[in-house]
Amino acid sequence: MNKYEIMFIVKATNEREQVNAVANNLKTLASANNSKVLEFKELGQKKLAYPIKKEINGYYFVMQVEADHETIKELDRKALLDENVLRHLIIKLDEE
Repeated sequence: MNKYEIMFIVKATNEREQVNAVANNLKTLASANNSKVLEFKELGQKKLAYPIKKEINGYYFVMQVEADHETIKELDRKALLDENVLRHLIIKLDEE
C-alpha cells in the first residue's frame, strides 16, 4: 500500500451539514478495503483564487491515506461525479 495526500474543495454555498456529509463520505470511501486515513484536516472556508463553477468560496479539506491503487481510483471517480466537490487533487507521497 502507498501513502497519498488528497485535497478537495467543497462548495461553500451548501449548508454546513451538507459540507460535512460530503467530506465524511469521501473520508469513509478512503478508509474502505483495508485502507486507512492517517490524518484528516478541515482547513476551513477560503476565497478561491478564481471562480470555479460560479463559486468564489469553498471549504478546503486535506487527508493523508494509506491505500491501494484501486481505492484511490474509486475515490477519484466519486470526487469527479460529486457536484458538490469543486476540485480535488490526489498526490502519491514519496517513501521515506
